[in-house]
Amino acid sequence: MPDLDKQLAFLREIDRLKTVVRLSPLIDRSRRENSAEHSWHLAMYALVLAEHAAGTIDILRVIKMLLIHDIVEIDAGDVPFHVPATHAGQAERERQAAERLFGLLLEAQAAEFRDLWHEFEAAESGDAKFAKALDRFQPMLHNAATDGGTWVECAVTLEQVKSRCQPPIERGAPALWEAAADMAEAHFRKP
Repeated sequence: MPDLDKQLAFLREIDRLKTVVRLSPLIDRSRRENSAEHSWHLAMYALVLAEHAAGTIDILRVIKMLLIHDIVEIDAGDVPFHVPATHAGQAERERQAAERLFGLLLEAQAAEFRDLWHEFEAAESGDAKFAKALDRFQPMLHNAATDGGTWVECAVTLEQVKSRCQPPIERGAPALWEAAADMAEAHFRKP
């Protein structure tokens, strides 16, 4: 059973994703979400919003990407967009984390997960564009639903939100960008 042992070791290790706390609050504002919750929520966004993808997608591949895209945060931590000082070296830390964490799996599974993670990061395929769009859309929805959430906390401007979120959301799901832009503009118009 060495194959099963490797898989179980991976599953035990990724339980640590539940301890990676993100800057984004839950919509009820009771606490900040963790990265495991974020990944699960994005998988649900994919199921619910698949019809809004810019092109034809393989929903199972999109869900796989979303479930694994932040596993690297176990080692590399979550780096909030709104805190640029934390960005230096993050890509390399995430690459190393992907090698270590996915390397716990059997080689075929490790290769599949690494490939999906790299595909998500590159955001060039239709599946990855949609997954990346959802990854940027979900925090916008949370911020709009929490009277600005991290936008207020980090003194973010509408222009910063648009420059960070519009390109990936618009590429992967144009209708979702329209909704996100409306939510953001409504928040920033408030006195």
